[in-house]
Amino acid sequence: MVETTRGLFGSDMSLYCTGILGNNAPSTETSLAQFDLITNINHRGAWLCSRAEIGQMQKQEPLQGKSVRGAVVNIASQLGLVGRRDAPYCASKAAVIAMTKCDAIDYAQHNIRINCVCPGVIATPMTQSDPSFAAALGPATAIAPMNRMGTAEEVAAACLWLCGDRAGFVCGHALVVDGGYTIN
Repeated sequence: MVETTRGLFGSDMSLYCTGILGNNAPSTETSLAQFDLITNINHRGAWLCSRAEIGQMQKQEPLQGKSVRGAVVNIASQLGLVGRRDAPYCASKAAVIAMTKCDAIDYAQHNIRINCVCPGVIATPMTQSDPSFAAALGPATAIAPMNRMGTAEEVAAACLWLCGDRAGFVCGHALVVDGGYTIN
């Protein structure tokens, strides 16, 4: 996967963005199979991809005219920083944040910057396709001072910034893109 992507797009940045929601239930009401599914996709998947991406970046020379070999951005969630119902989902995203920080420490010496973005409620097909689910997100949107859902473009802009030269001294950071949800 990494070799194919490198051949098509180059090797200076990588982004891991996937995840599934939980069943919005507390731990005692979540089956082991559901917990494993959430954790395997949200955390283990991020770890496997990040591991492969970092391995590729370690093999390459620093990018032309720069001291950095590349930048990795993992997608976590604002819910990895704050608690709410659905412990398995929140824990899986908190694990991505912790993994990002640990990898940033381990690989900064190899001139690889690793950060993550923690989106809030974002208008995507996953959040908008079911009207009842979209309505259920209303209270979370209302908590945020900006009182709206974010856009995929806003999250992408944060990711691109973290991968770019202007964020050249940013390493191990969990950048929250949530309209102020976590400050409220």
